[in-house]
Amino acid sequence: MSALDTSRDSPVRGAGTADGAGADPLWRAVRLLDVSWGRAARAIGLGSLALASSVGLAAVAAWLIARASQMPPVLQLSVATVAVRAFGISRGVFRYLERLASHDVALRGMASLRANVYTSLASGRTAAVAGVRRGDLLARVGADVDSVGDVVVRAIIPAGVALVVSAGSVILVGVFLPSAGVALFLCLLLAGVLGPWLSARAARRTEERGAAARAEMTSTVLETLEGSGPLTVSGRLSQRMDALRRTDRELAAVTDSGARTSGTAAAINNAAIGLAVLASLLLGIPAVAAGNLAPVELAVIVLTPLAVFEAAGVLPAAAVQMHRSRQAARRIMELLDAAAGTEVLAGNDGSTGSTGSTGSTAVSATNPGPADLSEAHRAMPRATSDTHAGDTRLSEAHRAIPRATSDTSEAVAPVPEITVAGASCGWNGRAAVTGIDLTVSPGRAVAIVGPSGVGKTTLLMTTAGLIPQVAGHVSVDGSPISSLPPDDVAHQVVFVAEDGHVFDTTLLENLRVARGDVTPDEAEAALVEVGLGEWLAGLPDGVGTTLGPDATTISGGERRRLLMARALLAPAPLLLVDEPAEHLDPATADELLTHLVETTRTGGRGVVVATHRLSALAAADEVLLLGRTDDADPESPATVLARGTHAELIERDEGYRWALAQEAVAGR
Repeated sequence: MSALDTSRDSPVRGAGTADGAGADPLWRAVRLLDVSWGRAARAIGLGSLALASSVGLAAVAAWLIARASQMPPVLQLSVATVAVRAFGISRGVFRYLERLASHDVALRGMASLRANVYTSLASGRTAAVAGVRRGDLLARVGADVDSVGDVVVRAIIPAGVALVVSAGSVILVGVFLPSAGVALFLCLLLAGVLGPWLSARAARRTEERGAAARAEMTSTVLETLEGSGPLTVSGRLSQRMDALRRTDRELAAVTDSGARTSGTAAAINNAAIGLAVLASLLLGIPAVAAGNLAPVELAVIVLTPLAVFEAAGVLPAAAVQMHRSRQAARRIMELLDAAAGTEVLAGNDGSTGSTGSTGSTAVSATNPGPADLSEAHRAMPRATSDTHAGDTRLSEAHRAIPRATSDTSEAVAPVPEITVAGASCGWNGRAAVTGIDLTVSPGRAVAIVGPSGVGKTTLLMTTAGLIPQVAGHVSVDGSPISSLPPDDVAHQVVFVAEDGHVFDTTLLENLRVARGDVTPDEAEAALVEVGLGEWLAGLPDGVGTTLGPDATTISGGERRRLLMARALLAPAPLLLVDEPAEHLDPATADELLTHLVETTRTGGRGVVVATHRLSALAAADEVLLLGRTDDADPESPATVLARGTHAELIERDEGYRWALAQEAVAGR
């Protein structure tokens, strides 16, 4: 999968476009909800009927009580009695139907927005996702999407209902007494404008803090749950728990601030109700005395406002929801704009991504040699002047050799070649590794070695087109990789991440991530090929066995080999594999690495593998040794210290030879 600039053909309307970049993020996100405004109008209509039933119930009940006090014939009260029952029943029925209709609109919209976000991220620049903490990314595609969807059911529809019912109620009261209708209109204006305005003003300050605090809470909880073991061992769990408590206190402070605003808005609403009732009395009593208003009608204009203000009472909460949804939409649209190439998004914690310049994971205790390879290498003499020249000759010679093709095909299909020339790779414009010249083509195997954090993963992701190069060129058959459609690049090259996700589904479906038409027999063959045959035989349902969330039911070594089986099933002719031998014992790791290189080469595929293991690289066409030339500056970018075949590096590079010997000692 590649992440390229898709702004010229974005699959998501309003994301990453010049028109949308400066617009209100909330309305840009609302457009991505794909809301059916016919359904929204139906929800507003049903909500208006429900609230109108409440107003009608109050008005008819007031008339009935006042008229009954005059003791008329009972038949004169029968219609009003039936109307009270009808309004009481219809209020509940319409309220239920309105809930169904409004939540149908909101849930459909959330599903559409989430699908649009996933589509945009999948076809956009992966750097936008890779630079965001996992918990923050989860908050954006989870809680933030829900908050944007809530704007329909908690803000837009209630505001529409309030407008319709308030207008109808003013007309109803105005029919009995025009001056009372005007007074009701002014009081509704007070409750429906001043209260929401104060709430919106306060929400503008608090919701930004609240959105950041909720995202931080999600990130910290996820990282603590997923890394509780390592955090406990390293003694950093208490620090994470302290950070979680601080975030919780921040959320509590934001909640308290919002509660004060809500209380003020509620006080304004109650004051408006009192003013409306008082104004109705002050205007209605003289009208009754003058004979312009019947006594029973006075009861109607006095008691009706008690139900009317139910509509205005929800507007302050709607104003707060608007700001909450706007903050959520801003975070979503920032992510989509970054995926579309508008900008490069850094992590909220100021980092540049979990897989950026940190490269691969720390070396295991059973393999201490390669971790010190860079230091030992600089302490030994090494050949420098002829390495790049040798690589040039090797590359030219390789291009002159016919590549492996299928014997069953009459026409030779074009084979891709990725060329990395003078590239610097890194994150957010900061290079982690520089001076990279590399050719990846079918039939060729290249190994990249070096200590943890040197930039091996960053180099692989840049070669795959997942993140843009800081400098230099990365091209596919002469065309810049950034100019090609993401789907075209994905059909040519597959990047196999060290921490690739294993889904909570069957083993077969996890392998079908690579190719959707993988058969059970093909899946079993791939698992046997990577050494999981015995493990597969012990599963209760074979390839139909469910693995559980993120492969928590299997070991780290089994997970790595499962990811390798997925890579081998992928149809792309070029594979970029990050640390395939991690979590495996030395013998199994060497066997898997050798098998990976030989299988891909004989099958006419190209492979670039980043690894700590050196002893299994004899089958590779070329080995690139990465390291920093200045140990005093750990932030300095790494570069290629030496390159050549495994045998050549053993012969002429003391540091490489020493690291290989230390690896052998650790293995014994």
